Amino acid sequence: MDEQPRRAERRRLSHVDRGGRPRMVDVSAKPATARRAAAEAEVGCSQETLSLVIDGAGPKGDVLTVAEMAGVMAAKRTAELIPLCHPLPLTDVAVAVTPDRAASALRIRAEAATTGPTGVEMEALTAAAVAALTVYDMVKGVERGVEIRHLRLVSKSGGQSGTWERPATEPVHAPARPRAARGSSRPVSRRRP
Repeated sequence: MDEQPRRAERRRLSHVDRGGRPRMVDVSAKPATARRAAAEAEVGCSQETLSLVIDGAGPKGDVLTVAEMAGVMAAKRTAELIPLCHPLPLTDVAVAVTPDRAASALRIRAEAATTGPTGVEMEALTAAAVAALTVYDMVKGVERGVEIRHLRLVSKSGGQSGTWERPATEPVHAPARPRAARGSSRPVSRRRP
């Protein structure tokens, strides 16, 4: 077989059949393995808006908690939002929204995990995206020019393709899993200026 057709065969999109019709990939023959993925996004805003968010003084309430909850809920509904995604039994979802005064932004990090025959990249990305959209929705009354930027996969592990991490040449935000203060469900570091 000629090398050119072989390469074209390997590169064919998995969600499109030979006739060009969309299809959900059959994963029934794949073994169930532990899989994890992390994604991030950034919401850029003015210092004034950032202060409102940090102080919990936005007109719609606690932006950080609502955005984190929205991200978790979105991860659980990814298969309903992305047409060809498999519904997955998620074993873990964590979303953290962390203010960054120096960048005048809110950093969003989402992680998702499952034990199954297919990965959770889309769940992590959906969680980060919806958390970012929720931030926008909650502050748009004060600042319509807020920007959602840098939505991207940071890492994935498990499955046949193994581990992948975004190259170190591209900035990756440090993991920001929420830490609860004693007797509180609020992360201890989030309201620092």
